Amino acid sequence: MIDFSELYADLNETRLHPWTENLQEHINKTFSNSPHGKLQEWLHILEHLPEITPSLIDMGGSRITAGQATDINKETYEQLLSILKTFHPWRKGPYELFGIHIDTEWRSDWKWDRIHQHIQPLEDKLVLDIGCGNGYHMWRMHDEGARLVIGADPSQFFLMQFSLFKHYLGKHLPVHLIPAKSEDLPNFQQQGFDTVFSMGVLYHRKSPFQHLEELKQCLRPSGELVLETLVIEGDEDDVLVPENRYAKMRNVWFIPSVPLLTRWLRRLGFIDIKVIDVSQTSLEEQRATEWMTFESLSNFLDPEDRQKTIEGYPAPLRASISCRKP
Repeated sequence: MIDFSELYADLNETRLHPWTENLQEHINKTFSNSPHGKLQEWLHILEHLPEITPSLIDMGGSRITAGQATDINKETYEQLLSILKTFHPWRKGPYELFGIHIDTEWRSDWKWDRIHQHIQPLEDKLVLDIGCGNGYHMWRMHDEGARLVIGADPSQFFLMQFSLFKHYLGKHLPVHLIPAKSEDLPNFQQQGFDTVFSMGVLYHRKSPFQHLEELKQCLRPSGELVLETLVIEGDEDDVLVPENRYAKMRNVWFIPSVPLLTRWLRRLGFIDIKVIDVSQTSLEEQRATEWMTFESLSNFLDPEDRQKTIEGYPAPLRASISCRKP
């Protein structure tokens, strides 16, 4: 089983320590009541990873990197390659492990490059990343000097990918992924996180206001929210509610215009709202690779008009916004 003892110890050294008992109960229930069908297989792989000391650790470049090709022999290289392929698909990244470049579906480093110089410094901060996937951005946050980084994502598969890399990047680093959704987190009120990220989650929620309120409750007073989500062009009254699917995704509910999204944030009491970036997702940023061989963005767009999805809606446009809790 994944060892969360370091997580509880790190939490107990912060103002978030009251959360520890409830979090431990939630994690235990998750694995006892709803284990993934392949969980034991995945855990067996993680428990038998080759023990190698990386000669290089780099979390500040585009690739999260542990080790170099010269650290291992051909046999170990082939063993690691097989293990990494077992955890296909790799959606967020890129990563590199002992010379093996994991060219993930998303160039998540591009998203980070768009936002990280426009938000409050993360040095010595308590940081929460909601919907963190396999944790790529968490390592970038740690590299920025965060005191503690916690990611929340309900996917046990993503937890396995994260745990594989943590094994080599540093088992005792204050970077942790918990199998949870934002609605599973407590109302922290006055003792919350300094910075909360929600990148690529809002449009998956049936109630965007509920999600934004959950994010606000996770922040301490004057803490910063960094929000990244799908948007459409338009004014304060424009929002897209797909009839059925959007870009072949069933679980897309509300896609607001940027002015409407900022109104939502104001309505919920957020202040200092700043639009950092608005960019159309390109075929270079999201695409199929040998590490994610399923359909990707090119399959989700109209082949005759790349400015539209296969359903005829505007192609994916993403906005990054920062704001603060009063």
